[in-house]
Amino acid sequence: MDKLQRYRFKCTLTFGDIYGQVLAWLVVLLISLAAAMGLMGARQPLYALVSVGLVLVLSLPFLLFAFVTTLVNHIEFTAADLQPEATPSSNAAVGQQSAQAV
Repeated sequence: MDKLQRYRFKCTLTFGDIYGQVLAWLVVLLISLAAAMGLMGARQPLYALVSVGLVLVLSLPFLLFAFVTTLVNHIEFTAADLQPEATPSSNAAVGQQSAQAV
């Protein structure tokens, strides 16, 4: 049991990491809506609804795959240091440093 290690979980994902994916998906949706509006004007509303639904159904799995893989790539597990109880002199130094930071 002494050989078990504890790990620290850290997620480094930021909005900038998925910003491009969101923009690309919005462009695809806007293009599909423009095509649907064109089909509506051509008096083919059924084809317009089917085209928008098809684009949504086919693009969502790709979007979710991109989000999940980006998230998994930004998850880090690091081994936590299991140090014995600190001495009183080191506790005072840590308290002094944190007071100076404030």
